Amino acid sequence: MLVAVTGAQGVVGRAVITALTRAGHSTRPIDRTATTDPDTITADACDYPRLRDALDGTDALIHLAGIPNPHAADPPTVHNTNVTAGYNALHAAVECGITTVALASSINAIGGAFSRRAHYERFPVDEQHPTYNEDPYSLSKWIAEAQADSIARRHPHMTISSLRIHGVTETRDTARTQLGPTDSDMAINHLWGYVRADAVGRAFEAALHATWQGHETINVVAPDTISDQPSLELARRYWPHVELRGDLTGHRGFYDCGKAQRLLGWTHTGA
Repeated sequence: MLVAVTGAQGVVGRAVITALTRAGHSTRPIDRTATTDPDTITADACDYPRLRDALDGTDALIHLAGIPNPHAADPPTVHNTNVTAGYNALHAAVECGITTVALASSINAIGGAFSRRAHYERFPVDEQHPTYNEDPYSLSKWIAEAQADSIARRHPHMTISSLRIHGVTETRDTARTQLGPTDSDMAINHLWGYVRADAVGRAFEAALHATWQGHETINVVAPDTISDQPSLELARRYWPHVELRGDLTGHRGFYDCGKAQRLLGWTHTGA
């Protein structure tokens, strides 16, 4: 299978290409930043004709291109870049006859790390949790998922996955360093979550083999937290009014990734 990968030079892009290569796929890396790598096509996902041409002849698309947080640019640029790039990727896939698409979404599509104070209704957080997004990045991810719903309704033969990844890092220890003190506002809103880059790569590779049709949002997060405090203690201390619906014993994570295992056969540690 020849798989187009936008945002190929990013942290997630590199992990995805590694996972695809190990699984025996051929890749067509696409990135807006020029590189000396002769295999990488220089194309901005916001340039529709250029992106469509870059996808021509490929069998599947993994769309990772975009601005990764609300602090990387001014709010209109963050929002407009991610929304436009997401729609362009989906529509270009349609025009090129690609029926399998996996998109990099975020746990923050429901609001979270970048909120003034995140709003959660229940723990663990599943894919049906309502959104309370309030920053341009989180809003753009929510809209990108709505765009995928729309494309899937129009083209019901397609298989589209929006993988809600969270705090991508190399190791749990690295995540602890990047996030800072576990009692900071960021860590609390973030629900102390993370996911290893290699595990994200495997999740995107697994999405290429999905057999259902339509669009699915899927949590892809590590099963534990970065905190040394037990998860129930964290919930009771920082989120006392949130309903507990699942198991938070030990250091279990605050996100329900059961759907990833059911639909993709994915777990954080792998087989």
